[in-house]
Amino acid sequence: MKTKIDDITIIDIPKIVDPKGRGKLSVVEKNIIPFSIKRVYYLYDVPSDSYRGGHAHKKLLQFMIPLSGSFEVLLDDGVNKKKIMLNKPDKGLLIPQGIWREMDNFSSGAICMVLASEHYDESDYFRDYEEFKKSKLN
Repeated sequence: MKTKIDDITIIDIPKIVDPKGRGKLSVVEKNIIPFSIKRVYYLYDVPSDSYRGGHAHKKLLQFMIPLSGSFEVLLDDGVNKKKIMLNKPDKGLLIPQGIWREMDNFSSGAICMVLASEHYDESDYFRDYEEFKKSKLN
């Protein structure tokens, strides 16, 4: 599992602006993300002093979209770390397998939608950071 911080991508989600000023519409289709969506979930009502995540996946890929508000994602490949602010609903964060992630600094009303490449499988998770780091040595 040799995924690196540089493998993480922010992807522009196409947006259609209504010419009559009635808002915008964005669509995520197969040509936007490199996997078939098997699960969709979303986080909301997260207190601003809380954090979510604190794990990595062995094979699952995720595409995070900030539908409303903002939050930060700390990404860690076992050697390098990077923090990304997500605050635009037309930009999503593609997180490959083998990347530790933690989310915090949720604004009031923040909603994070996640598109996942796999169904939930507890055995796909690294929940212990030291175990995650050891897996990166193999």
